[in-house]
Amino acid sequence: MKLTLKIWRQKNAKSKGGFETYQMDDVSPKMAFLEMLDALNKKLVEEDRDPVAFDHDCREGICGSCGMYINGHPHGPVPAITTCHLSMRYFKENETIWIEPWRAKPFPVIKDLIVDRSAFDKIQIAGGFISVNTGAAPEANSILVQKGKSDEAFESAICIGCGACVAACKNASAMLFVSAKISQFALLPQGRIEARERVRAMVDMMDKVGFGNCSNTGACEAQCPKEIKLANIARMNREFYKAF
Repeated sequence: MKLTLKIWRQKNAKSKGGFETYQMDDVSPKMAFLEMLDALNKKLVEEDRDPVAFDHDCREGICGSCGMYINGHPHGPVPAITTCHLSMRYFKENETIWIEPWRAKPFPVIKDLIVDRSAFDKIQIAGGFISVNTGAAPEANSILVQKGKSDEAFESAICIGCGACVAACKNASAMLFVSAKISQFALLPQGRIEARERVRAMVDMMDKVGFGNCSNTGACEAQCPKEIKLANIARMNREFYKAF
């Protein structure tokens, strides 16, 4: 399969970037998208050219580091998967593929397709934890939790913090990410003790690092590889109102 790649190249956050064009021949439909980029980089190194910098780690869809914008979609055109799980079989012969980094002020470009997502870490550090001393591991059923609540908490906790919600939002809002991290505690009795302090601190930090307001378009949920629900944002708003 022959492909034309339009890839954003940028030396660092202060440099002016731009798209560069690469031709790829003999791309197997069985390749993963990152394997295709590996093949491109091997070719560039052999030609004594600078390889394309992109972020990755587990390549199992659980770390969230592989995020990039592909043909106008965070993680690519296939819903509910990360870039590392995107297969080349979803692309066509002679197709042009546009690849660029997340576009958000709080996510400055480090190099090429890699952005600095430490803004998410700052939000998490501000309140995304439980500091109450719980002692030794208790009996699993010593604190009763409704099945529906535990399921909702788990569905929120599977957020991998990849930043696709921010990249998809026209306001670069991080509310889906923040609300998921708040919900995973707000739904459980262990998280209620510090609920007010948590939501105030995390929302305050979200604003401080420069993320925008919710656009109410639902683009974040539509593009989230883990299908985190908008209901979390409504819950975060309720928690925030109760905190004052």
